[in-house]
Amino acid sequence: MTTSDVTIRGVSKKFGTNVVLQNINLDIKHGELLTLLGPSGCGKTTTLNAIAGFLDPDEGELYIKGKKVNGVPPYKRDLGMVFQTYSLFPHMTVHENLVFGLKLRKIKKGELDSRISRALALVKLTGLEKRYPRELSGGQRQRVAIARALVVEPELLLLDEPLSNLDAKLRHELRAEIKRLQKEVGVTTIFVTHDQEEALSMSDRIVVMNQGKIEQIGTPTDIYQNPQSEFVFQFIGKSNRFEGVVIEADADHTDVEITEGWVVKTKKQNAIGNDRAFHVGDAVNLYIRPEAISIMSDDHGHSGADSEHVRQKAVIKQMNYLGSQWEIEVSVKGQYNVQIVGPTIENSWQVGTEVLVEWKTSDIRLTKR
Repeated sequence: MTTSDVTIRGVSKKFGTNVVLQNINLDIKHGELLTLLGPSGCGKTTTLNAIAGFLDPDEGELYIKGKKVNGVPPYKRDLGMVFQTYSLFPHMTVHENLVFGLKLRKIKKGELDSRISRALALVKLTGLEKRYPRELSGGQRQRVAIARALVVEPELLLLDEPLSNLDAKLRHELRAEIKRLQKEVGVTTIFVTHDQEEALSMSDRIVVMNQGKIEQIGTPTDIYQNPQSEFVFQFIGKSNRFEGVVIEADADHTDVEITEGWVVKTKKQNAIGNDRAFHVGDAVNLYIRPEAISIMSDDHGHSGADSEHVRQKAVIKQMNYLGSQWEIEVSVKGQYNVQIVGPTIENSWQVGTEVLVEWKTSDIRLTKR
């Protein structure tokens, strides 16, 4: 068998006639933080529950540390789990919540106290041992839940949407804390979320799921910069989409007419996925990220396209200041609304200002419709 901490082979699961997992194959490496990412109903939590032992797959095999665990109950899988809703015992203090799992494992008192002290220090809650959950903030309660999972020194740490109930500032803080803790402890961790930013900022690798299948597995950089399907490109980050028709195609280049008089030149490597064979007459979608678009005053610019750039005149329709950056919407050729994200703008710009937008043809992604 593989040396991976978790191995999933051919796992499928149905609930009635609803297929929620279809032939899932996955290896999770020792010590990595792997995120299962996807929209609601994509199968990510079902995958986590199969690993945890809360449900058995209809087909396929699951291995933890090389040992087959199909049919093995959760309490025999040596897991730590943190839920979205904390799941702390409200009638127990922080110390008592942490003690509970250790007593079930028959840990002796001397080691028990030492483990609790270490766990509370890790999550920066030393001194709060006697407080009850109702006396803690939401962030503190989630830290207690993480400490309770870590204190038993599990082989695997499973985190099911643990930050979704927290406000934005606290989510950002706990992202960094979880990442720090995971590297400090070195425990193999599987994290479930629907939040792309969370996945990109925290993960060693991301598994993007859609309709019970794995769309792509890769590092955050790979997933964002080299999406292997149109779904991955659209789900991870924002994008502008243009519809067009191929008017010229050869082994290296694909020229797309978006509208009469606007032709965009792309290269073979611009294609998303494995299907890179485009033919004249093919209906295609052309995508460009908002942050890949430059915007400038139209004093000396010119419209048009060459083999390296797309340039078009545009009119500002909306300007939103987000603190660290501006989000600008422009109208191109009076019919395409284009989103642009950038750090600065010119003081003279306002709604109605004519500008020039430009992006590199190498930043375009192309798919068949």
